[in-house]
Amino acid sequence: MDSPRIVIIGGVAAGPKAAARARRLMPRADITIVERGRFLSYAGCGMPYFIEGKIKEVNELICTSAGVPRDSVFFEKVKNVKALNRTLATRIDRKAKVVEVVRVDSGEREILPYDKLVIATGGLPVKLPINGADLKHVFYLNQPDDALAIWDAVHSGNVKRAVIIGGGLIGMEVTGALAANGIEVSIVEMLDHLLPAALDPEMAAFLTKHVSAKGVHVFTGEKVQRIESDSVGNVRKVITDQREIPAEMVLLAVGVRPNVQLAKDAGIEIGQSGGIVVNEFMQTSDPDIYAGGDCVEVTDVVGGRKIHWPMGSAANKQGRVIGDNLAGRRSVFRGTVGTGVLKVFDYNVGRTGLTEQQARTLGYEVVTSLCPSPDCTHFMPEARLVLVKMVADAKNGRLLGIQAVGPGEAVKRVDVVATALHFGATVDQIGELDLGYAPPYATAIDVVAHAANIIQNKRTGLARGVTPYEVKAKLDRGEPFVWLDVRTQREYDEMRIEDSRIRLIPLGRLRERIAELPRDQEIIAFCKISLRAYEAQRILQEHGFENVSFMDGGITAWPFDVVRIT
Repeated sequence: MDSPRIVIIGGVAAGPKAAARARRLMPRADITIVERGRFLSYAGCGMPYFIEGKIKEVNELICTSAGVPRDSVFFEKVKNVKALNRTLATRIDRKAKVVEVVRVDSGEREILPYDKLVIATGGLPVKLPINGADLKHVFYLNQPDDALAIWDAVHSGNVKRAVIIGGGLIGMEVTGALAANGIEVSIVEMLDHLLPAALDPEMAAFLTKHVSAKGVHVFTGEKVQRIESDSVGNVRKVITDQREIPAEMVLLAVGVRPNVQLAKDAGIEIGQSGGIVVNEFMQTSDPDIYAGGDCVEVTDVVGGRKIHWPMGSAANKQGRVIGDNLAGRRSVFRGTVGTGVLKVFDYNVGRTGLTEQQARTLGYEVVTSLCPSPDCTHFMPEARLVLVKMVADAKNGRLLGIQAVGPGEAVKRVDVVATALHFGATVDQIGELDLGYAPPYATAIDVVAHAANIIQNKRTGLARGVTPYEVKAKLDRGEPFVWLDVRTQREYDEMRIEDSRIRLIPLGRLRERIAELPRDQEIIAFCKISLRAYEAQRILQEHGFENVSFMDGGITAWPFDVVRIT
C-alpha cells in the first residue's frame, strides 16, 4: 500500500518525527497530525532557558534552525502533512479503524479514518493531592503556555521568593532560571537527596553543596503538606512536615506520567510502568497501531527491565523508527541506556546506565569508583573539575553506569559511557578506548579511563576504597581509626578537614615516618583526589599493614564541611 491513510495523535516530538520520516519514504501517503495544544513540534526542553531569558521569544522553541515556525502552514507546505492543532482525539474505534476528534475552540466533531495509527500523546505532570495546588502562581511546566505564564509571573515584580516542589530534572533546571532572575529559590524534595532518579547520594551531595553556595535553600527528606494563600488567593507559603517556607510562586515538578487514557479506553495494552506496551518495532498490542514518546514504556538495555523514560531524545528516535515501519522498513528501537544531562547554574550534570542504588535494587553485586579530575590537562588555564562515579558488576566487570558532576565537561564523558553501555562493554574495555587527547580537550588518560582503572584495581585486589559516606558514618559512630592525610603541608594549610583522627604525613615522607602509624588500628588514607592515597595504601601494605584503605575521591569529593584558609 503506497498511499495509506496515517493518523498521528500527538504533535510535539515523536508524532511529527514519525510524520516527517513517513512522508520522505511514502510521497503519496495521506498523513494527518492531531494535536490538542496550539503549538506543534516545539522544543519543550528549551522552556527553562526561555524562563531564564537566554531565549528571548517562546516562538524560537517552535522554529526550525532557519527561523521558520513549525505551524500548520509549515507542515502543509513543507511536509505535505495536514496538522490539526487545537484538536482533541476523544476516541479510537479499532474495529472501524477511525479516530473521533473534536475542535477545542469550536466544538466541531470529525471522524478520521486510518489504515495505520500512531499514538504519541506524551506525558502529563504528576498532580500533587494537596490543598492549595490550584492557587494563583502555582505552576506546572509541561508546554509553552506554562512557560509563558511562569515568565509573566517572574517579570510581574510581585515574585521575590519561589518554592520548587521536586528536586528532579525539571525542578533543577528551573531553579537556575529563577535564580538568574533574582528570585530567592527553595527546593523541597521528598526523598533524601536531589536528582534521586539520576544520582547517588554522594554525587547529589556534591551538587547540593554548589547549589547551596549559590543561595538556594535545599530541603530534602521533607513532604509538602499544603500551600497556603493570602486573603485574595495568591500564594503566601508552603507548609512541609518540618517547616513553613514563604513564597509568592510555586512550581510543582514531581514527575511526569504517561498520557495513556485514550489508548487504555481503546483496549490497548498498558505496561507495569504505566506506559503503553510496544515491541521493538514500536507496535502496540494492535499491529496497526504504533506508539512512541512519553506515553510508552521502553526497555532498559542495561537493567533489562521495562521503564518509563520521558526524554525528547528518545521520543525523536522512536518517531523515526515508527516512520520507517509505517513504510515497511522494519526498523527497531532496542531501548534506552538511560542517558540524561542538564545544566544547573554553571555545573554540568549527567548520568547514563544504572546508579549504584538502582543496580543494587536489581540484585547486582557492584563495585564503584569515585574519581575527580580536571576535564583537560591541569596546566591549561581553562581546566575545570569534573567528578565521575562509575558503577560496574563486581562479578564480571561489566560496565553498569556513570554519573558526572562539576563545572568541567561532563557530558562528553557521559556520552562515551552511553556508547559503551549500548554495546555491553566492560570496565577493562573502557580503559582500552582510544579517546582523543590534546591538552585543551582532555588529560592523557581521560577521567573515564581513570575511573575504569580504579574499578579494575579494586576487582583485582590492588585497591581498597571506602566512600566519603562510609567515612562519615564511621565519624558519626565515633569509631577509632587513623585518617591519614598524605597531602603536602601547603595543601593542608589551605584546606583541611578538622578531626582528631587526622594525621598529616605527606606521601614523600611516608616511608621514613611509617613507624609513627599504629599497626593495630584501621588506617584510611586520603589526598586531593586519592591517587596519592592509593599509593599510600600500597606502601603501607608493602610494610605489613593489613587494615588499610583509601577514601574514594579524596578531599575534592568530600561533600561535608572543610576548613578553607584564604
